[in-house]
Amino acid sequence: MHKRLIAGSLAAAAALVLTGCGQVTVEGAEQAETITVTDEQGREVEISGPVDRAVVLNSYTNEFVRAIGAGDAVVGIDRPSSQRLDYLEVGEDGIIAEALDQINYEAVADLDPDVVIMPRNAVWQEAVEQLEGFGIPVVVATAWDHLVFEDTVTLLGEVFDAEEGAQSVLDFHDEIAADLDERLEGVEPKTVYLETVDPYLTALPGSGFHAMIEQAGGENVFADAAGGDAQEELTVDPAEVVLRDPDFIFHEFEPSSAPNDRFTAISDELAARPGWSGLAAVQDGQIAVANGWATSAAAKIIGAAYLATWLHPEATEGLDPDAYLERWVTEFQDTEFTSAEDYIRGPGA
Repeated sequence: MHKRLIAGSLAAAAALVLTGCGQVTVEGAEQAETITVTDEQGREVEISGPVDRAVVLNSYTNEFVRAIGAGDAVVGIDRPSSQRLDYLEVGEDGIIAEALDQINYEAVADLDPDVVIMPRNAVWQEAVEQLEGFGIPVVVATAWDHLVFEDTVTLLGEVFDAEEGAQSVLDFHDEIAADLDERLEGVEPKTVYLETVDPYLTALPGSGFHAMIEQAGGENVFADAAGGDAQEELTVDPAEVVLRDPDFIFHEFEPSSAPNDRFTAISDELAARPGWSGLAAVQDGQIAVANGWATSAAAKIIGAAYLATWLHPEATEGLDPDAYLERWVTEFQDTEFTSAEDYIRGPGA
């Protein structure tokens, strides 16, 4: 019997009071505890715990849940998570959303989860309303955002009673961040044009990518732009990229734990764009292409490490982002690591 059903059984049993006895004993019943957390939206959410069945939407959130040691509790995911992370142990019957705005709520209810976790760019308000009748709580936690990394990992540790695992992830992140901060203190920032997934789709302040650029000792050439989507990304005018003439160009394509060799095709397409032959970055060979599974890992801190070595090779001499990536994959994702070259192509590669 599941915990939400057990709670009802306990209430019914409590009604059978023996007169003159002064107390009630319920035998053979499992007592469910209540976990109360405050999610990213400032909502207090009550969860029947301990959580051993969860629906987790968004691949980055699934990575974090796995990293803190709670991956075995995940019984439902979205299709992009299944496609991006081929090591997740959830079959087709556990795919309950085609996208973050296309959730099959009846399928969620059939899985009978203790909690549903989704990022802020999902339809979380709709999910709260739709799942309330099933008694399934919704927690908002955004794992793709570099700026709320600590809060997100801490929150997931509370939800899954995995505080020790969460602290290990925080320590790993802080180790990289501290190394970068020490090495990059006082460096002159280099300008960066970052492109994600689609041509001319770039990052604005408030996005994880913008924060990643700054963490790496860079300056986002579109830091002054506005009007982005829910993830603070914006498709910009191609002419604007030429006018801003970045020192470095970085394209991150869709995350995939399965190696996907698109590096040469993307690099060639970038260099061949109208007007780009005159860009300083193109002329100097300062173009990098990466699989987002690697460079957006751990809230993009690994991407910041790679970008820092490309922007400031002298200041970061001895820094080994490949080693950080391998640790993330083998220790925190508990899956096989092939080679960094399967996921990253830096300038001149």
